[in-house]
Amino acid sequence: MEHVDWSRAQFGLTAIYHFLFVPLTLGLSFIVAIMESIYLKTKDERWKTITKFWLTLFGINFAIGVATGIIMEFEFGTNWANYSWFVGDIFGAPLAVEGIVAFFLEATFFAVMFFGWDKVSPRFHLLSTWLVAIGSNLSAFWILVANGWMQYPIGTMFNPATARNEMTSFLEIALSPVAVPKFLHTIASGYVISALFVMGISAWYLLKGRHIIMAKRSLVVGASFGLLTSVFLFFSGDESAYQVTQKQPMKLAAMEGIYDGEHRAGLVAFGILNPKKKPGDSEPTFLFDFTIPYALSILGQRDKQGFIPGINDLLFGNEKKGVISMDSRMESGKKAVQALSDFNAAMDSAQQILQENMHNFGYGYLESKEQAVPPVAITFYSFHIMVALGSLFFLLFIIVLYLCMANNITNFRKILWLCVIAVPFGYIAAEAGWIVAEVGRQPWAIQDLMPVHIAATNLAYTNVQISFFIFLTLFTLLLCAELGIMAKQIRKGFHTHTTSQKE
Repeated sequence: MEHVDWSRAQFGLTAIYHFLFVPLTLGLSFIVAIMESIYLKTKDERWKTITKFWLTLFGINFAIGVATGIIMEFEFGTNWANYSWFVGDIFGAPLAVEGIVAFFLEATFFAVMFFGWDKVSPRFHLLSTWLVAIGSNLSAFWILVANGWMQYPIGTMFNPATARNEMTSFLEIALSPVAVPKFLHTIASGYVISALFVMGISAWYLLKGRHIIMAKRSLVVGASFGLLTSVFLFFSGDESAYQVTQKQPMKLAAMEGIYDGEHRAGLVAFGILNPKKKPGDSEPTFLFDFTIPYALSILGQRDKQGFIPGINDLLFGNEKKGVISMDSRMESGKKAVQALSDFNAAMDSAQQILQENMHNFGYGYLESKEQAVPPVAITFYSFHIMVALGSLFFLLFIIVLYLCMANNITNFRKILWLCVIAVPFGYIAAEAGWIVAEVGRQPWAIQDLMPVHIAATNLAYTNVQISFFIFLTLFTLLLCAELGIMAKQIRKGFHTHTTSQKE
Protein backbone atom coordinates (compact mmCIF):
# COMPACT_ATOMS: atom_id res chain seq x y z
CA MET A 1 0.00 0.00 0.00
CA GLU A 2 2.97 2.35 0.35
CA HIS A 3 3.07 3.26 -3.34
CA VAL A 4 -0.71 3.81 -3.25
CA ASP A 5 -0.43 6.23 -0.33
CA TRP A 6 2.33 8.18 -2.07
CA SER A 7 0.29 8.31 -5.29
CA ARG A 8 -2.67 9.62 -3.31
CA ALA A 9 -0.44 12.19 -1.61
CA GLN A 10 0.97 13.34 -4.94
CA PHE A 11 -2.43 13.70 -6.59
CA GLY A 12 -3.83 15.42 -3.50
CA LEU A 13 -0.90 17.84 -3.52
CA THR A 14 -1.45 18.65 -7.19
CA ALA A 15 -5.20 19.10 -6.72
CA ILE A 16 -4.83 21.38 -3.70
CA TYR A 17 -2.30 23.62 -5.43
CA HIS A 18 -4.33 23.67 -8.64
CA PHE A 19 -7.44 24.76 -6.81
CA LEU A 20 -5.59 27.71 -5.32
CA PHE A 21 -5.61 29.19 -8.84
CA VAL A 22 -8.91 27.94 -10.28
CA PRO A 23 -11.45 29.81 -8.08
CA LEU A 24 -9.96 33.22 -8.87
CA THR A 25 -10.06 32.43 -12.59
CA LEU A 26 -13.73 31.43 -12.41
CA GLY A 27 -14.97 34.47 -10.52
CA LEU A 28 -12.58 37.27 -11.42
CA SER A 29 -13.24 36.72 -15.13
CA PHE A 30 -16.92 37.59 -14.58
CA ILE A 31 -16.10 40.51 -12.25
CA VAL A 32 -13.81 41.97 -14.92
CA ALA A 33 -16.54 41.48 -17.56
CA ILE A 34 -19.04 43.29 -15.31
CA MET A 35 -16.63 46.18 -14.75
CA GLU A 36 -15.95 46.51 -18.48
CA SER A 37 -19.70 46.45 -19.17
CA ILE A 38 -20.12 49.38 -16.74
CA TYR A 39 -17.31 51.22 -18.54
CA LEU A 40 -18.91 50.71 -21.95
CA LYS A 41 -22.26 51.91 -20.57
CA THR A 42 -20.96 54.96 -18.70
CA LYS A 43 -17.94 55.91 -20.86
CA ASP A 44 -16.20 56.80 -17.59
CA GLU A 45 -12.46 56.30 -18.10
CA ARG A 46 -12.00 55.44 -14.44
CA TRP A 47 -14.01 52.25 -15.00
CA LYS A 48 -11.64 51.37 -17.84
CA THR A 49 -8.72 51.85 -15.46
CA ILE A 50 -10.42 49.66 -12.85
CA THR A 51 -11.08 46.96 -15.45
CA LYS A 52 -7.48 46.93 -16.67
CA PHE A 53 -6.12 46.69 -13.12
CA TRP A 54 -8.20 43.64 -12.19
CA LEU A 55 -7.64 42.16 -15.64
CA THR A 56 -3.89 42.19 -15.00
CA LEU A 57 -4.31 40.25 -11.74
CA PHE A 58 -6.62 37.81 -13.53
CA GLY A 59 -3.98 37.22 -16.23
CA ILE A 60 -1.23 36.49 -13.71
CA ASN A 61 -3.41 33.92 -11.95
CA PHE A 62 -4.66 32.36 -15.20
CA ALA A 63 -1.19 31.78 -16.65
CA ILE A 64 0.19 30.02 -13.57
CA GLY A 65 -3.00 28.01 -12.95
CA VAL A 66 -2.86 26.35 -16.38
CA ALA A 67 0.45 24.64 -15.58
CA THR A 68 -0.82 22.78 -12.52
CA GLY A 69 -3.96 21.61 -14.34
CA ILE A 70 -2.01 20.02 -17.18
CA ILE A 71 0.13 18.03 -14.73
CA MET A 72 -2.99 16.61 -13.05
CA GLU A 73 -4.21 15.08 -16.32
CA PHE A 74 -0.87 13.36 -16.92
CA GLU A 75 -1.00 11.80 -13.45
CA PHE A 76 -4.02 9.71 -14.45
CA GLY A 77 -1.79 7.83 -16.87
CA THR A 78 1.35 7.65 -14.75
CA ASN A 79 0.01 7.00 -11.24
CA TRP A 80 -3.48 5.64 -11.92
CA ALA A 81 -3.04 3.37 -14.94
CA ASN A 82 -5.54 0.73 -13.72
CA TYR A 83 -8.16 3.44 -13.28
CA SER A 84 -7.41 4.82 -16.76
CA TRP A 85 -7.74 1.36 -18.29
CA PHE A 86 -10.98 0.58 -16.46
CA VAL A 87 -12.83 3.83 -17.28
CA GLY A 88 -10.57 5.81 -19.61
CA ASP A 89 -13.08 5.75 -22.48
CA ILE A 90 -15.64 7.45 -20.24
CA PHE A 91 -13.50 9.71 -18.07
CA GLY A 92 -11.53 10.96 -21.07
CA ALA A 93 -14.59 12.10 -23.04
CA PRO A 94 -15.57 15.16 -20.95
CA LEU A 95 -11.91 16.09 -20.54
CA ALA A 96 -11.51 15.97 -24.33
CA VAL A 97 -14.57 18.19 -24.78
CA GLU A 98 -13.11 20.60 -22.21
CA GLY A 99 -9.86 20.87 -24.16
CA ILE A 100 -11.42 21.10 -27.63
CA VAL A 101 -14.31 23.44 -26.88
CA ALA A 102 -14.05 25.30 -23.56
CA PHE A 103 -10.28 25.80 -23.26
CA PHE A 104 -10.07 26.63 -26.97
CA LEU A 105 -12.75 29.31 -26.48
CA GLU A 106 -11.04 31.03 -23.57
CA ALA A 107 -7.56 30.71 -25.09
CA THR A 108 -8.72 32.19 -28.41
CA PHE A 109 -10.23 35.34 -26.91
CA PHE A 110 -7.70 35.67 -24.09
CA ALA A 111 -5.25 37.51 -26.35
CA VAL A 112 -7.97 39.86 -27.62
CA MET A 113 -9.03 40.61 -24.05
CA PHE A 114 -5.49 41.50 -23.00
CA PHE A 115 -3.97 43.12 -26.06
CA GLY A 116 -6.95 44.25 -28.11
CA TRP A 117 -7.99 47.43 -26.29
CA ASP A 118 -6.87 49.69 -29.15
CA LYS A 119 -7.02 47.10 -31.93
CA VAL A 120 -10.69 46.04 -31.92
CA SER A 121 -13.93 47.88 -31.31
CA PRO A 122 -15.04 48.39 -27.68
CA ARG A 123 -18.04 46.12 -28.19
CA PHE A 124 -15.96 43.29 -29.65
CA HIS A 125 -13.46 43.66 -26.81
CA LEU A 126 -16.28 43.40 -24.29
CA LEU A 127 -17.60 40.32 -26.12
CA SER A 128 -14.13 38.76 -25.90
CA THR A 129 -14.00 39.40 -22.16
CA TRP A 130 -17.37 37.74 -21.62
CA LEU A 131 -16.37 34.79 -23.83
CA VAL A 132 -13.21 34.23 -21.78
CA ALA A 133 -15.34 34.21 -18.62
CA ILE A 134 -17.83 31.79 -20.17
CA GLY A 135 -15.01 29.58 -21.52
CA SER A 136 -13.31 29.42 -18.13
CA ASN A 137 -16.53 28.28 -16.47
CA LEU A 138 -17.27 25.81 -19.28
CA SER A 139 -13.86 24.26 -18.61
CA ALA A 140 -14.87 23.82 -15.00
CA PHE A 141 -18.16 22.25 -16.08
CA TRP A 142 -16.57 19.45 -18.13
CA ILE A 143 -13.91 18.74 -15.52
CA LEU A 144 -16.58 18.49 -12.83
CA VAL A 145 -18.70 16.27 -15.06
CA ALA A 146 -15.75 13.85 -15.06
CA ASN A 147 -15.39 14.15 -11.28
CA GLY A 148 -19.14 13.82 -10.78
CA TRP A 149 -19.10 10.56 -12.73
CA MET A 150 -16.50 9.19 -10.32
CA GLN A 151 -18.86 10.07 -7.46
CA TYR A 152 -21.91 8.54 -9.20
CA PRO A 153 -21.06 6.38 -12.25
CA ILE A 154 -24.02 6.31 -14.67
CA GLY A 155 -24.50 6.21 -18.44
CA THR A 156 -22.08 3.30 -18.85
CA MET A 157 -21.90 -0.48 -19.04
CA PHE A 158 -19.11 -2.92 -18.26
CA ASN A 159 -17.72 -5.06 -21.08
CA PRO A 160 -16.28 -8.25 -19.52
CA ALA A 161 -14.51 -9.21 -22.75
CA THR A 162 -12.23 -6.15 -22.49
CA ALA A 163 -12.57 -5.58 -18.72
CA ARG A 164 -13.41 -1.95 -19.45
CA ASN A 165 -16.40 0.31 -18.96
CA GLU A 166 -18.03 1.67 -22.10
CA MET A 167 -20.21 4.73 -22.49
CA THR A 168 -23.90 4.19 -23.25
CA SER A 169 -25.14 7.79 -22.93
CA PHE A 170 -22.93 10.86 -23.04
CA LEU A 171 -25.94 13.05 -22.23
CA GLU A 172 -26.69 11.05 -19.09
CA ILE A 173 -23.11 11.52 -17.93
CA ALA A 174 -23.07 15.25 -18.74
CA LEU A 175 -26.38 15.91 -16.97
CA SER A 176 -25.74 13.62 -14.01
CA PRO A 177 -27.77 14.59 -10.92
CA VAL A 178 -24.49 14.64 -9.00
CA ALA A 179 -22.31 16.43 -11.56
CA VAL A 180 -24.60 19.42 -12.21
CA PRO A 181 -25.06 20.48 -8.55
CA LYS A 182 -21.36 19.81 -7.97
CA PHE A 183 -20.47 22.16 -10.81
CA LEU A 184 -22.83 24.88 -9.61
CA HIS A 185 -21.59 24.66 -6.03
CA THR A 186 -17.93 24.67 -7.07
CA ILE A 187 -18.18 27.71 -9.36
CA ALA A 188 -20.23 29.53 -6.72
CA SER A 189 -17.42 28.98 -4.22
CA GLY A 190 -15.00 30.38 -6.80
CA TYR A 191 -17.20 33.45 -7.23
CA VAL A 192 -17.24 34.05 -3.46
CA ILE A 193 -13.44 33.71 -3.27
CA SER A 194 -13.06 36.20 -6.13
CA ALA A 195 -15.42 38.64 -4.44
CA LEU A 196 -13.40 38.37 -1.22
CA PHE A 197 -10.20 38.89 -3.23
CA VAL A 198 -11.52 42.10 -4.82
CA MET A 199 -12.90 43.33 -1.50
CA GLY A 200 -9.70 42.56 0.38
CA ILE A 201 -7.41 44.44 -2.01
CA SER A 202 -9.85 47.35 -2.31
CA ALA A 203 -10.12 47.55 1.49
CA TRP A 204 -6.31 47.60 1.73
CA TYR A 205 -6.20 50.61 -0.58
CA LEU A 206 -8.81 52.40 1.54
CA LEU A 207 -6.85 51.65 4.71
CA LYS A 208 -3.75 53.13 3.05
CA GLY A 209 -5.68 56.13 1.72
CA ARG A 210 -4.85 55.27 -1.90
CA HIS A 211 -7.06 55.22 -5.00
CA ILE A 212 -10.11 56.07 -2.89
CA ILE A 213 -12.66 56.41 -5.70
CA MET A 214 -11.54 53.35 -7.64
CA ALA A 215 -11.17 51.24 -4.51
CA LYS A 216 -14.71 52.15 -3.39
CA ARG A 217 -16.12 51.26 -6.79
CA SER A 218 -14.27 47.95 -6.80
CA LEU A 219 -15.46 47.28 -3.26
CA VAL A 220 -19.10 47.82 -4.27
CA VAL A 221 -18.77 45.47 -7.27
CA GLY A 222 -17.02 42.83 -5.16
CA ALA A 223 -19.53 42.99 -2.30
CA SER A 224 -22.53 42.93 -4.67
CA PHE A 225 -21.13 40.02 -6.64
CA GLY A 226 -20.25 38.19 -3.42
CA LEU A 227 -23.68 38.70 -1.86
CA LEU A 228 -25.54 37.39 -4.92
CA THR A 229 -23.24 34.42 -5.39
CA SER A 230 -23.36 33.56 -1.66
CA VAL A 231 -27.12 33.09 -1.97
CA PHE A 232 -26.47 30.92 -5.04
CA LEU A 233 -23.82 29.03 -3.04
CA PHE A 234 -26.32 28.16 -0.30
CA PHE A 235 -28.93 26.85 -2.74
CA SER A 236 -26.41 24.80 -4.74
CA GLY A 237 -24.96 23.47 -1.48
CA ASP A 238 -28.41 22.35 -0.41
CA GLU A 239 -28.88 20.41 -3.66
CA SER A 240 -25.38 18.92 -3.39
CA ALA A 241 -26.11 17.72 0.15
CA TYR A 242 -29.37 16.16 -1.03
CA GLN A 243 -27.56 14.27 -3.79
CA VAL A 244 -24.89 13.09 -1.34
CA THR A 245 -27.66 11.71 0.89
CA GLN A 246 -29.24 9.85 -2.01
CA LYS A 247 -26.08 8.60 -3.78
CA GLN A 248 -23.30 8.54 -1.14
CA PRO A 249 -24.90 7.92 2.27
CA MET A 250 -21.61 6.88 3.89
CA LYS A 251 -20.10 10.25 2.98
CA LEU A 252 -23.04 12.06 4.58
CA ALA A 253 -22.73 9.93 7.72
CA ALA A 254 -19.07 10.96 7.98
CA MET A 255 -19.88 14.62 7.24
CA GLU A 256 -22.33 14.75 10.15
CA GLY A 257 -20.75 12.16 12.45
CA ILE A 258 -23.82 9.91 12.37
CA TYR A 259 -23.25 6.35 13.60
CA ASP A 260 -26.83 5.27 14.32
CA GLY A 261 -29.45 6.24 11.77
CA GLU A 262 -32.48 8.20 12.88
CA HIS A 263 -35.71 9.82 11.81
CA ARG A 264 -36.05 13.59 12.31
CA ALA A 265 -32.25 13.84 12.25
CA GLY A 266 -30.75 17.14 13.34
CA LEU A 267 -27.94 19.03 11.63
CA VAL A 268 -24.83 19.48 13.74
CA ALA A 269 -24.04 23.20 13.69
CA PHE A 270 -21.00 22.71 15.90
CA GLY A 271 -19.53 19.68 17.60
CA ILE A 272 -16.40 17.97 18.92
CA LEU A 273 -16.13 14.29 18.00
CA ASN A 274 -15.27 11.64 20.57
CA PRO A 275 -11.87 10.30 19.36
CA LYS A 276 -12.59 6.95 21.09
CA LYS A 277 -15.75 6.32 19.04
CA LYS A 278 -15.64 3.27 16.74
CA PRO A 279 -18.33 1.68 14.54
CA GLY A 280 -20.54 -0.70 16.54
CA ASP A 281 -19.47 0.39 20.03
CA SER A 282 -21.53 2.17 22.68
CA GLU A 283 -19.30 5.22 23.09
CA PRO A 284 -21.03 8.60 22.62
CA THR A 285 -20.35 10.18 19.22
CA PHE A 286 -19.67 13.71 20.48
CA LEU A 287 -17.94 15.22 23.47
CA PHE A 288 -20.04 18.29 22.77
CA ASP A 289 -22.47 19.27 20.02
CA PHE A 290 -25.09 21.85 19.14
CA THR A 291 -27.71 20.45 16.76
CA ILE A 292 -30.47 22.11 14.71
CA PRO A 293 -33.53 19.83 15.09
CA TYR A 294 -34.97 18.16 11.96
CA ALA A 295 -32.60 20.06 9.66
CA LEU A 296 -30.63 17.07 8.33
CA SER A 297 -33.76 15.05 7.50
CA ILE A 298 -35.17 18.07 5.64
CA LEU A 299 -31.86 18.65 3.89
CA GLY A 300 -31.25 15.01 2.93
CA GLN A 301 -34.77 13.63 2.41
CA ARG A 302 -36.90 16.78 1.93
CA ASP A 303 -38.98 15.48 4.84
CA LYS A 304 -38.58 16.32 8.52
CA GLN A 305 -39.56 12.72 9.33
CA GLY A 306 -37.03 11.31 6.82
CA PHE A 307 -34.62 8.56 7.87
CA ILE A 308 -30.88 9.27 7.63
CA PRO A 309 -28.77 6.07 7.83
CA GLY A 310 -25.67 6.13 9.98
CA ILE A 311 -22.32 4.38 9.71
CA ASN A 312 -23.54 1.40 11.78
CA ASP A 313 -26.62 0.98 9.57
CA LEU A 314 -24.47 1.01 6.44
CA LEU A 315 -21.89 -1.40 7.89
CA PHE A 316 -24.14 -3.90 9.68
CA GLY A 317 -27.37 -3.38 7.74
CA ASN A 318 -30.84 -2.29 8.80
CA GLU A 319 -33.53 -4.56 7.40
CA LYS A 320 -36.40 -2.42 8.68
CA LYS A 321 -35.12 0.54 6.68
CA GLY A 322 -33.98 -1.46 3.65
CA VAL A 323 -30.28 -0.77 4.23
CA ILE A 324 -28.09 -3.63 2.94
CA SER A 325 -25.18 -4.67 5.16
CA MET A 326 -21.58 -4.22 4.05
CA ASP A 327 -20.99 -7.97 4.37
CA SER A 328 -23.74 -8.59 1.80
CA ARG A 329 -22.31 -6.01 -0.57
CA MET A 330 -18.81 -7.42 -0.18
CA GLU A 331 -20.11 -10.95 -0.85
CA SER A 332 -21.90 -9.69 -3.95
CA GLY A 333 -18.78 -7.86 -5.07
CA LYS A 334 -16.61 -10.96 -4.64
CA LYS A 335 -19.04 -12.88 -6.85
CA ALA A 336 -18.64 -10.22 -9.52
CA VAL A 337 -14.84 -10.26 -9.26
CA GLN A 338 -14.78 -14.08 -9.41
CA ALA A 339 -17.23 -14.10 -12.34
CA LEU A 340 -14.91 -11.78 -14.26
CA SER A 341 -12.02 -14.17 -13.57
CA ASP A 342 -14.13 -17.10 -14.77
CA PHE A 343 -15.49 -15.26 -17.79
CA ASN A 344 -13.34 -16.88 -20.46
CA ALA A 345 -13.82 -20.37 -19.01
CA ALA A 346 -17.59 -20.23 -18.65
CA MET A 347 -18.71 -17.21 -20.60
CA ASP A 348 -22.51 -17.39 -20.41
CA SER A 349 -22.98 -18.28 -16.74
CA ALA A 350 -20.18 -15.97 -15.61
CA GLN A 351 -21.63 -13.05 -17.57
CA GLN A 352 -25.01 -13.50 -15.89
CA ILE A 353 -23.43 -13.58 -12.43
CA LEU A 354 -21.32 -10.54 -13.33
CA GLN A 355 -24.31 -8.51 -14.49
CA GLU A 356 -26.30 -9.36 -11.37
CA ASN A 357 -23.50 -8.27 -9.03
CA MET A 358 -21.67 -5.58 -11.02
CA HIS A 359 -23.20 -2.71 -8.97
CA ASN A 360 -21.18 -4.04 -5.99
CA PHE A 361 -18.06 -4.91 -8.00
CA GLY A 362 -15.70 -2.68 -6.02
CA TYR A 363 -16.74 -4.15 -2.68
CA GLY A 364 -15.19 -7.43 -3.77
CA TYR A 365 -11.76 -5.87 -3.32
CA LEU A 366 -12.37 -4.77 0.28
CA GLU A 367 -10.82 -6.96 2.96
CA SER A 368 -13.09 -5.77 5.78
CA LYS A 369 -16.30 -3.76 5.98
CA GLU A 370 -14.56 -1.12 8.11
CA GLN A 371 -12.55 -0.16 5.01
CA ALA A 372 -15.75 1.32 3.56
CA VAL A 373 -15.85 4.02 6.25
CA PRO A 374 -14.06 7.24 5.25
CA PRO A 375 -11.95 9.19 7.79
CA VAL A 376 -14.81 10.58 9.89
CA ALA A 377 -12.99 13.32 11.80
CA ILE A 378 -11.36 14.91 8.72
CA THR A 379 -14.64 14.81 6.79
CA PHE A 380 -16.73 16.10 9.70
CA TYR A 381 -14.51 19.04 10.63
CA SER A 382 -13.83 20.02 7.00
CA PHE A 383 -17.56 20.12 6.26
CA HIS A 384 -18.36 22.29 9.26
CA ILE A 385 -15.43 24.65 8.65
CA MET A 386 -16.69 25.13 5.08
CA VAL A 387 -20.27 25.86 6.17
CA ALA A 388 -19.25 28.17 9.03
CA LEU A 389 -16.92 30.26 6.88
CA GLY A 390 -19.48 30.47 4.06
CA SER A 391 -22.06 31.85 6.50
CA LEU A 392 -19.60 34.44 7.85
CA PHE A 393 -18.72 35.58 4.32
CA PHE A 394 -22.42 36.11 3.60
CA LEU A 395 -22.71 38.41 6.64
CA LEU A 396 -19.55 40.28 5.64
CA PHE A 397 -20.90 40.96 2.14
CA ILE A 398 -24.13 42.39 3.59
CA ILE A 399 -22.28 44.67 6.04
CA VAL A 400 -19.80 45.96 3.46
CA LEU A 401 -22.48 46.61 0.83
CA TYR A 402 -24.63 48.47 3.36
CA LEU A 403 -21.72 50.67 4.47
CA CYS A 404 -20.76 51.38 0.86
CA MET A 405 -24.31 52.38 -0.03
CA ALA A 406 -24.32 54.67 3.03
CA ASN A 407 -20.96 56.11 1.82
CA ASN A 408 -19.55 55.40 5.27
CA ILE A 409 -17.20 52.46 4.71
CA THR A 410 -13.96 54.39 5.33
CA ASN A 411 -15.04 55.14 8.90
CA PHE A 412 -15.15 51.43 9.78
CA ARG A 413 -11.51 50.42 9.66
CA LYS A 414 -12.14 47.16 11.54
CA ILE A 415 -14.57 46.07 8.80
CA LEU A 416 -11.95 46.96 6.18
CA TRP A 417 -9.38 44.86 8.03
CA LEU A 418 -11.89 41.99 8.15
CA CYS A 419 -12.14 42.23 4.35
CA VAL A 420 -8.35 41.91 4.08
CA ILE A 421 -8.18 39.02 6.55
CA ALA A 422 -11.08 37.18 4.87
CA VAL A 423 -9.17 36.58 1.61
CA PRO A 424 -7.13 33.53 2.75
CA PHE A 425 -10.12 32.14 4.64
CA GLY A 426 -12.03 32.00 1.35
CA TYR A 427 -9.43 29.59 0.04
CA ILE A 428 -9.52 27.59 3.28
CA ALA A 429 -13.30 27.14 2.88
CA ALA A 430 -12.93 25.99 -0.73
CA GLU A 431 -10.15 23.52 0.05
CA ALA A 432 -12.20 22.19 2.98
CA GLY A 433 -15.06 21.60 0.54
CA TRP A 434 -12.83 19.53 -1.71
CA ILE A 435 -11.59 17.53 1.28
CA VAL A 436 -15.22 16.70 2.08
CA ALA A 437 -15.88 15.69 -1.54
CA GLU A 438 -12.79 13.51 -1.99
CA VAL A 439 -11.83 12.23 1.46
CA GLY A 440 -15.52 11.70 2.28
CA ARG A 441 -15.92 9.17 -0.56
CA GLN A 442 -12.95 7.04 0.40
CA PRO A 443 -12.04 4.24 -0.17
CA TRP A 444 -13.43 4.75 -3.69
CA ALA A 445 -11.72 6.00 -6.81
CA ILE A 446 -15.05 5.24 -8.55
CA GLN A 447 -17.98 4.97 -6.18
CA ASP A 448 -18.82 1.28 -5.54
CA LEU A 449 -16.82 0.09 -8.59
CA MET A 450 -13.11 0.59 -7.93
CA PRO A 451 -11.26 1.17 -4.64
CA VAL A 452 -8.29 3.51 -4.68
CA HIS A 453 -5.73 0.76 -4.02
CA ILE A 454 -6.92 -1.13 -7.12
CA ALA A 455 -6.90 2.02 -9.28
CA ALA A 456 -3.24 2.84 -8.63
CA THR A 457 -0.35 1.96 -10.91
CA ASN A 458 1.97 -0.62 -9.34
CA LEU A 459 5.03 1.62 -9.10
CA ALA A 460 8.01 1.48 -6.78
CA TYR A 461 7.07 3.89 -4.00
CA THR A 462 10.48 5.59 -4.21
CA ASN A 463 9.65 6.75 -7.76
CA VAL A 464 6.41 8.35 -6.61
CA GLN A 465 8.13 9.72 -3.53
CA ILE A 466 10.77 11.49 -5.60
CA SER A 467 8.22 12.97 -8.00
CA PHE A 468 6.10 14.09 -5.01
CA PHE A 469 8.90 16.25 -3.66
CA ILE A 470 9.74 17.53 -7.15
CA PHE A 471 6.12 18.66 -7.60
CA LEU A 472 6.02 20.08 -4.08
CA THR A 473 9.04 22.22 -4.84
CA LEU A 474 7.79 23.23 -8.29
CA PHE A 475 4.27 24.16 -7.16
CA THR A 476 5.55 26.05 -4.13
CA LEU A 477 7.85 28.07 -6.39
CA LEU A 478 4.94 28.76 -8.76
CA LEU A 479 2.74 29.87 -5.88
CA CYS A 480 5.47 32.11 -4.47
CA ALA A 481 6.03 33.55 -7.95
CA GLU A 482 2.35 34.36 -8.33
CA LEU A 483 2.11 35.93 -4.89
CA GLY A 484 5.24 37.97 -5.55
CA ILE A 485 4.08 39.20 -8.97
CA MET A 486 0.60 39.99 -7.67
CA ALA A 487 1.96 41.82 -4.62
CA LYS A 488 4.18 43.92 -6.89
CA GLN A 489 1.24 44.76 -9.15
CA ILE A 490 -0.98 45.62 -6.18
CA ARG A 491 1.68 47.92 -4.72
CA LYS A 492 1.83 49.76 -8.05
CA GLY A 493 -1.92 50.25 -7.88
CA PHE A 494 -4.37 51.61 -10.40
CA HIS A 495 -2.15 54.46 -11.61
CA THR A 496 -0.19 52.13 -13.92
CA HIS A 497 -3.34 52.01 -16.08
CA THR A 498 -4.25 55.71 -16.05
CA THR A 499 -2.69 59.09 -16.68
CA SER A 500 -3.84 60.34 -13.26
CA GLN A 501 -2.07 59.18 -10.12
CA LYS A 502 -4.34 61.07 -7.69
CA GLU A 503 -7.39 58.81 -7.95
